[in-house]
Amino acid sequence: MPKQFDLLIFDWDGTLMDSAGVIVDSIQRACEDIGLAAPSDRASRQIIGLGLIQALQTLLPDLPADDYPRLVERYRHHYLGRDADLPLFDGVASGIRELYDSGFTLAVATGKSRLGLDRALDASGLGHWFAATRCADQTHQAAPGHGAGAARRTWRRPPRALVIGDTSHDLLMASNAGVASLGVTYGAHEAGDLHPHAPLALMDSFVEVHAWLSANA
Repeated sequence: MPKQFDLLIFDWDGTLMDSAGVIVDSIQRACEDIGLAAPSDRASRQIIGLGLIQALQTLLPDLPADDYPRLVERYRHHYLGRDADLPLFDGVASGIRELYDSGFTLAVATGKSRLGLDRALDASGLGHWFAATRCADQTHQAAPGHGAGAARRTWRRPPRALVIGDTSHDLLMASNAGVASLGVTYGAHEAGDLHPHAPLALMDSFVEVHAWLSANA
């Protein structure tokens, strides 16, 4: 079957890395550190996928502006102490390599900071396979070992691109860009949050994602 897609754009947290639980716990601990009630698990999960400042402002819209920097600092304190030990989902390491070897151009689009994604790419050993990455605080970055010019050309031609993500924010990004999407239900958001954005399919594990891409992408 001819390929439908040339460019596969993956979210990171909750799609490739099993980090949603640690993110939720870090948000809740940060809130408690500054004297706030810990938000519910669901409320905390709903803002995963946004940049950190936007996420906290969405979660706590009535917080005085001067308190956000302190909340960010406490979140980073709790999260960064554990992020180096966060695992990839089963099948990710081999699946990403096989997709690359099959001729797909791979990219990451994430609400993580540039520093946070670079740490995750280094720790996971996946950085080599991605031609380009986009983070909440930096619009474009070519991955190490790839030509920046080629990455930019790929990123600017998205009609044959597919976004794979675990949150409604990921799928909304794809929809707004006129790009197809694939939703995953094993990350931060539930299937009911993803359905309204009309993904091509919903997958319950990365192993299923890899199998679907190999057969259909």
